Amino acid sequence: MTGGVAVLDIGKTNIKVLAFDAAGAVVSERSRPNAPLPPDADQPWLRLDLEGVWTFLLDALREIGPVERVSISTHGAAGVLIDEDGRVAAMDYEWDGFDPAYDALRPTFAETLSPALPRGLNLGRQLFHLTRNARAPKAFLTYPQYWAWRLSGVMASEATSLGCHTDLWDPQMGDFSSLVARMGWRPLFPPVRRAWETLGALRPEIAAATGLSANTQVLTGAHDTNAAIAPYLAAQQEPFTLVSTGTWVVVMAVGGQGALDSNADMLANVDVRGDPLPCARFMGGREFAALAGENPPEPDAADVAALVAADVCALPAFSDQGGPFASRTGRVEGAVPQTPRARAALATLYSGLMTAYLIDRLEAPGEIVVEGGFARHGAFAAVLAALLPGRRVSVAASVSGAAEGAACLARWGEAAAPPRVAPAPIWTIPGLETYRARWRVSAEE
Repeated sequence: MTGGVAVLDIGKTNIKVLAFDAAGAVVSERSRPNAPLPPDADQPWLRLDLEGVWTFLLDALREIGPVERVSISTHGAAGVLIDEDGRVAAMDYEWDGFDPAYDALRPTFAETLSPALPRGLNLGRQLFHLTRNARAPKAFLTYPQYWAWRLSGVMASEATSLGCHTDLWDPQMGDFSSLVARMGWRPLFPPVRRAWETLGALRPEIAAATGLSANTQVLTGAHDTNAAIAPYLAAQQEPFTLVSTGTWVVVMAVGGQGALDSNADMLANVDVRGDPLPCARFMGGREFAALAGENPPEPDAADVAALVAADVCALPAFSDQGGPFASRTGRVEGAVPQTPRARAALATLYSGLMTAYLIDRLEAPGEIVVEGGFARHGAFAAVLAALLPGRRVSVAASVSGAAEGAACLARWGEAAAPPRVAPAPIWTIPGLETYRARWRVSAEE
């Protein structure tokens, strides 16, 4: 590939369009916040802001200049149902009104490696609701592939989006789950394509609206967490562990040997190659914000050491959506921090403890690489390294892991250098080992 790549990166909290040059460097970026829309008469549920994203996407593509390909990464637990008249319906997974009748229909964890999750985090629950309320369903597209279709006019399904705790995919067989056949949903899904495959050129009207060449090619796209790990897989850096951070913190253990526990939100995602990928997660960005507050300062080793010395700890969980302790209500034991730095230190320490716990449960091997939002500053990686003495912890040079992974798909199959990483800062925190042991006992009780 000789030209640039535009990446549409739709996260739960922010939307970005980035332009990468042929060497993989970001040359342009546009962003805006993302939020669901309230119910309305046509879709009486919390719903994805499809038209808001579309308007932003067209404006951004118009501004970033010529590219050769467009690739897409989006958050999981999202899809769009399209009816015979072209009308669309799409739910946000944080809606509270799902029918509990779906619970009796779910396939076993042994089949899908997809745990039972709250609200609409199992995408099959959303599809169950949508098909029961749709006029005449024609197709169901997972979220990256919905945008690829709007850009290219070609419908496709894709394994990373189908395999991220949806109940719709059997990752061990590499095919749709028994639920899809039992519910008669198979005709709704277009053919499965690889994340890096080209679906086709931009629709002529999209090329005209954006000023891009009519020959600009659109890739199938991928689930964002699985896009983030794609550059590491392309460089064959195995075994290793990637800690992808943002609204969710997802630990991905390439070569992990720990038994997956569905009650602890441990699961198998599916990587871009189609292989099951042992994972564990918690809503780390949301929980960090609950503890640290708005615009927290960067804590240092002394701030964290002071909490450990005073035996102040945060016990899970501060979000009820996913994670090994989602059914519990979080609390702070000891003197509640009063200053912004102390609150940020507590949030950082808590996030590190939760991540180290998941790494242990997965028996996650090799080098640990932190990418995403928590890689913007050194404190999280430093705490994680201090909690895991003897393990090599590194920080990705870029914080746009999902977008870089989506751009990497445009070069899939070409020789790839490993992503650039730097060693985590080394912090000495007296008493941390004992503190961590007490925290784990308290968290598991």
